[in-house]
Amino acid sequence: MSIAIPTLIEKDIRCGKARYQTYQTGMGGQSVLVVPDNSYIIIFGYDYSPAGGGLFVFQNIPDATSFSSHSDSVKAFETQQISFYTGQAFHPFIHHVDLKTNIALRRWDSTVPDNNSATTYKISQEIDSKPQNRSTYIISNRSVAITVGLIQRVELNASSTIPVTDKTPASLTYGGSAATPNVESIFSSNLANSPSQVQPSLKQFQDYGLGGVPGNAQDQAFALPDQIDGLIEPSQYLENTFSLGIRESAASNYFLNVHYALYTQQEPESLG
Repeated sequence: MSIAIPTLIEKDIRCGKARYQTYQTGMGGQSVLVVPDNSYIIIFGYDYSPAGGGLFVFQNIPDATSFSSHSDSVKAFETQQISFYTGQAFHPFIHHVDLKTNIALRRWDSTVPDNNSATTYKISQEIDSKPQNRSTYIISNRSVAITVGLIQRVELNASSTIPVTDKTPASLTYGGSAATPNVESIFSSNLANSPSQVQPSLKQFQDYGLGGVPGNAQDQAFALPDQIDGLIEPSQYLENTFSLGIRESAASNYFLNVHYALYTQQEPESLG
């Protein structure tokens, strides 16, 4: 699936009111899409080639049932986040990335006495780095900060039952259920800096008596950069977890291509 130019933007491009532009970045986690003075842009989509391509992680195990989880070194690549900050609005997008796992049966060397029936399993894992496409509609008259990172874990900070209300009716939602879903989650163990996502919403968290609202609480789920966990910078992770040579491999790095229209005439009345 490719990114289509919205009809109204295409009309503006055809009549000369706007120019179609692309901005391609990759490797490092922080980029800035520069918007010229007296101009504004509309980002209408992007193509994202996830980090972690070209890596093969192998494990040898005695039997197939002992393989219960993905290798720790590749877990961080399975959830990746892109965010756009316009100075007026923040737009995070989380991508789940497929992990291809192959299990091969191997026999030991049959020439070894009394060992010709022994077997082992060789597990190979590979991140599927084929491009992912997403349509957006982000307007900005300022340069846009683009932040890319890996997310390795989400920590539960609180769970609770949800009461029955007009917004959480019984049977249709978790309202009145015996289930105790997450009502506060964080992407980092650094509670002082990481935002807490509270549920069902920031207002309902307080109205439903689910506890005191944290000072850094918000409704959206997204990770922020953190030295311990949180949002992990991709190129640093490649070098620290694997090697400098892996970081320098183009196949292992992410690439992001942003599609946008550049307007150099009158700005819209409101930007979001």
